Amino acid sequence: MDNPVILVVDDEPRMRKLVRDFLVRQNYTVLEAGDGEEAVNVFFSHKEISLILLDVMMPKMDGYEVTRAIREHSQVPIIMLTAKGEEQDELRGFDLGVDEYISKPFSPRILVARVDAVLRRSGNQQENVLECEGIKIDKDAHLVTIDGKNVELSYKEFQLLTYFMENRGIALSREKILNNVWNYDYYGDARTIDTHVKKLRSKMGDKGKYIRTIWAYGYKFDPTAPEEGEKD
Repeated sequence: MDNPVILVVDDEPRMRKLVRDFLVRQNYTVLEAGDGEEAVNVFFSHKEISLILLDVMMPKMDGYEVTRAIREHSQVPIIMLTAKGEEQDELRGFDLGVDEYISKPFSPRILVARVDAVLRRSGNQQENVLECEGIKIDKDAHLVTIDGKNVELSYKEFQLLTYFMENRGIALSREKILNNVWNYDYYGDARTIDTHVKKLRSKMGDKGKYIRTIWAYGYKFDPTAPEEGEKD
């Protein structure tokens, strides 16, 4: 299939139809699944899927279980659709590798705009490799290694680390990070950045300290900066 393929997972047929109709108008190819178990089967049967729109509350397997199963094998972008607005639910999803949340009810046009933004960023590949202090990012292969060992990052964590390394030594405000990594289509707040940075640092091990916190401002990627006087 030539058009980007979106897997829409929701146990409500009317919701799937609404989302499908808006995506098809934008020339996306849409696959559907009515429960979590079907979603996993469809995903592993169609390797060309570019993005998953995933409901949380579903029979057989919920959205979290689906995310866990897929993340064991793929870093395909996942946007989770949820009626829940609790921070703890979003944090659970981010911990499992969800890239973004959209709360129900939502505007179909906003949903399509967010899909467009995620796919633009995932498709904006450049033929170069970033390296610094044993950290290596291969943009084309979408791979990160630290001291020769592969590091499994979510799509958003990969984009965030790439942005930090491309701007090495530059103080980046949370607003600037939101605008460049999440793009202007994102309707969230700075907590999203802080959550992703915390997870990214953890996955980077000792080298997570290279992502410096600038108190009341943002972050800076700088392996040469002194340790003392910093606040996390």
